[in-house]
Amino acid sequence: MSPRRSSSFRTISLLMLLPVGGLLLFFAVRFVRQQFANVKQSPPQRIEEASVVAPPRAAPKKSVAKTHHGGAIVVILDDVGFDHQPLAGAMRIDPNVNFAVLPNGARSQEFARELNANGFELLCHLPMEPENPRQSPGANAVMTTMTDAQIEATTRANVEAIPHARGVNNHMGSRATSDRRVMTRVLSALPKGLYFIDSRTAGTSLAAAVARELNIRTASRSVFLDDVQKEDAIRIQLAALVAAAESHGMAIGIGHMYPETVRVLAAEAPALRSRGFRFLRASEVVN
Repeated sequence: MSPRRSSSFRTISLLMLLPVGGLLLFFAVRFVRQQFANVKQSPPQRIEEASVVAPPRAAPKKSVAKTHHGGAIVVILDDVGFDHQPLAGAMRIDPNVNFAVLPNGARSQEFARELNANGFELLCHLPMEPENPRQSPGANAVMTTMTDAQIEATTRANVEAIPHARGVNNHMGSRATSDRRVMTRVLSALPKGLYFIDSRTAGTSLAAAVARELNIRTASRSVFLDDVQKEDAIRIQLAALVAAAESHGMAIGIGHMYPETVRVLAAEAPALRSRGFRFLRASEVVN
């Protein structure tokens, strides 16, 4: 083969190899780019998985907020049964407000029937002897000078005077509730199933302790709402009741059928309910 023809053959061979080499180079570059792209995509995949794991860590906060409630509040309004009391306004506070009706009130039986017809829980507000002899608990009160038989008869008569009563709490009674004999006779005379709320008008009261000894359901007052009959003072006491309910899960507040007390409770009850506080009947908390 002549040198000229050999050179032409090499040239033609090289020209034929160029497309093949170019094709190989194209696939090699494409392969490298794909591998590099896969490496760059890996971190977003890990971030996405992390975001899926994150919500369970936040879930406990959500569930606590959803199930949290402020506590249970028992409100008992005492001294029901007299003219000019704001009964209609008191019934608008909350369906679970409790009313303690005095057996010796001029309109006690009338109010008891009206409250019962509207679904409210009633207590007999039992008049009992105070420490101060100048204070009068009213007619037919339980006195420490009475015999056992007299105490029992007086207690039964007072309870029977309040139709539909589900429990009893003491009206005054700082002297009587501190006397074990008197409280034993009072509690023994209660019709079966009635509970006793100790208003705790004296720090020396034995009422709840004796009730437990006799297996009578009982509970004790936490806060008096209206010793000072002014709205600002009542709000302060209501705040103390709310704090007690928050701390202990339940608290009992006792107030009276004063217009100021009813106004404060009616104004504050919706806000308390929105904060998660529940109003309960006295029969739900005694044990």
